[in-house]
Amino acid sequence: MITTVIADGKSEYEFIEYLKKRAQSSDKNVIPVVSEILENVRAKGDEAVRDYTLKFDGKAPERAEIPAEEIDAIIEKCDPKLIETIKKAAANIADFHRRQSQQSWLTTKDNGVIMGQRVRGLKRVGIYVPGGTAAYPSSVLMNAVPAKIAGVEEVVMCTPPQKDGTPNPDIIAAAKLAGVDRIFLMGGAQAIAAMAYGTESVPKVDKIVGPGNIFVATAKKLLYGVVDIDMIAGPSEILIVADDTADPKFLAADLMSQAEHDRLASSILLTNSAQLAEAAKAEITRQMQTLSRKEIIQESLDNYGAIIVCSDISQVVDFANELAPEHLEVCCANPMEYIGKLDNAGSVFLGNYSPEPLGDYFAGPNHVLPTSGTARFFSPLSVDSFIKKSSFIYYTEEALRADADDVVRFAEAERLTAHANSIKVRFDLD
Repeated sequence: MITTVIADGKSEYEFIEYLKKRAQSSDKNVIPVVSEILENVRAKGDEAVRDYTLKFDGKAPERAEIPAEEIDAIIEKCDPKLIETIKKAAANIADFHRRQSQQSWLTTKDNGVIMGQRVRGLKRVGIYVPGGTAAYPSSVLMNAVPAKIAGVEEVVMCTPPQKDGTPNPDIIAAAKLAGVDRIFLMGGAQAIAAMAYGTESVPKVDKIVGPGNIFVATAKKLLYGVVDIDMIAGPSEILIVADDTADPKFLAADLMSQAEHDRLASSILLTNSAQLAEAAKAEITRQMQTLSRKEIIQESLDNYGAIIVCSDISQVVDFANELAPEHLEVCCANPMEYIGKLDNAGSVFLGNYSPEPLGDYFAGPNHVLPTSGTARFFSPLSVDSFIKKSSFIYYTEEALRADADDVVRFAEAERLTAHANSIKVRFDLD
């Protein structure tokens, strides 16, 4: 059963350290396995990818890439009502992310100097989407929609085939609606390697985004530098801040909505009400019996869940900022007053009717969020994740002459005489 911790300035922080160790621990046996896969794909390309697809997925499709003319027929297998829901979600996500767009800019000075910044989308981005037991069309939208808004020229998606070698229709539908340009049926570390290095059929990308298992996450980590990546994500997590006005039924349901993700997921309730803590614990026991993934939920809550009872709300806020959770719900009488106080969180859900699954699927903000305390310095996936910037400078001869002595002085202070000489030769300076 989920643990209850009475905050005393020590116990709650010991729990944070415990969670950090969980997130930082990794299976060292995975690294050599993934490294071998990466090297084989780099050396053998499509042949290696096909071999690994047969080995791990059971069956390889005749063609790795899904032809554009076959996509509509695949989508016809989807529930029409789900298609409409995907369209609504895509519209909400697009509306939110369009507001993040940045523009190039230019400024001029009286002395003729021109400077500015050019902003443009990356040329090609790869999206990885799990397609087995964890098939998430919502992740397609969250990754592809902001990429397209950013101006990415080509979005390539890799998703593993189902056991019969066919694609998951819901994922394909989301890809088409989000504007994905090319779709390949391949999964695991081999798909990450194919996008990073390029193969005979898969084009080399500039950045890889999207969730995956430990093999996918390790491949992304090892290939960072060959390509850019979105983040190295840890297990999912939720922190709920609640006062005595919160409904324990809602709190229990929301804690378990994260716990069902993974046996390593962390669900924490932070409150100043001991009575609410006990009521929420009772609701967890009651509601869990009806849930399909109750074994995973139980293990997650037993090992990494907690209800922490604090003395007052200020202590609650301090602890929340220290934990820096991926998802942070505020179930308090006046949730809006906490916006300026909660500085470290991936995404904040305000009020009793803004549950975390709303953000996972539909509201608009991105659900690709920093985990394991990295919200202290890292941000959610956004349009910014898919752009690059270049600065430019234009000086006239007169403007450079006016600044020449200062530039030379800097260069000589750093003992970089060739830098200084680059300025001196233009004006015959000694």
